[in-house]
Amino acid sequence: MADPMRIRAQAAGDKATVRVLMSHEMESGQRKDASGKLVPAWHISDVTASLNGKPVFSCEWGAAVSKNPFLQFNVKGAKAGDKISVTWKDNKGDTRTDEATVS
Repeated sequence: MADPMRIRAQAAGDKATVRVLMSHEMESGQRKDASGKLVPAWHISDVTASLNGKPVFSCEWGAAVSKNPFLQFNVKGAKAGDKISVTWKDNKGDTRTDEATVS
């Protein structure tokens, strides 16, 4: 299982800025190991976020995203005390969900 995501969400007015640092190796499938064999592709393919259980963000990623990706987005209508939940799923079927409170 991957390490927990680091999620920070700060409210400013009627929106919150959400910053997420994900822990994932993100192999493209084009790199070769020491013996010359291709390292199989292994990357995050889907990311979703919800505010108090309601979906507010989703995206699809491919092999071009770097190792340990950073994501930032804004959410309208968020206020201090609300819960932001972020979930990713990779191309091998692994998934991770973490949550943070808007401050």
